[in-house]
This record gives sequence, C-alpha cells and structure tokens, in this order.
Amino acid sequence: VQLQASGGGLVQAGGSLRLSCAASRTIHSSLVMGWYRQAPGKQREFVASIRSGRDPNYADSVQGRFTISRDNAKNTLYLQMNSLKPDDTAVYYCKLRYQSSDYWGQGTQVTVSS
Repeated sequence: VQLQASGGGLVQAGGSLRLSCAASRTIHSSLVMGWYRQAPGKQREFVASIRSGRDPNYADSVQGRFTISRDNAKNTLYLQMNSLKPDDTAVYYCKLRYQSSDYWGQGTQVTVSS
C-alpha cells in the first residue's frame, strides 16, 4: 500500500491547516492509522492515531488543538490542526500499521511563523 500525504504549508501562529493522507487501496477501518512529525534536529514523534471502535489518541502537545479523522469510503486519513504554534513546525508523516509492518507516507512540510 502507498500513502500520499498533502496539505502542508506556511501558516501564521494561531492559524489552521488540514492534512490529508490518501491510501492507494482500501484500508480496513480496524487498522491503526496515525500521524507523526519530525522537526529539524529532532526525532520523529507521535502526533495522533485512530482506529474504529476506539477513541483517537493524541500527544499531549496537540490535545485539544488537533483532530484526527478518516473517511473510509475515500481511503483517506485527515489531521485538522487548529491554533497552530511555531513548535508545530515539522514534516508530518502518515503511517499505517498492517500485519506487523509500518507503511509511511512521504511527508508534508508544515511551517508555522510567529
């Protein structure tokens, strides 16, 4: 399966962006999909994850500002990001966990100016 992330860009602090991650094939809703990010000089970190039948999980740093969702009919994962801060600046990656393997999208750059 291939994942294509999009929606990144340059936004001022306090602004919003919505990221999308389109899968090349049908993804069963029971599979975990998530968003991660990597800032310059830092390790990749968890942002949010979702699977059917369970509440989404969020990193403490984005709780209350970001919302993860998925449209199974479109095989697409989303990340709505509100109240963005300069610390949110990073390359954002989507990930699918399938049969003990991780599949990553190519990443989309989010830059938040102060």
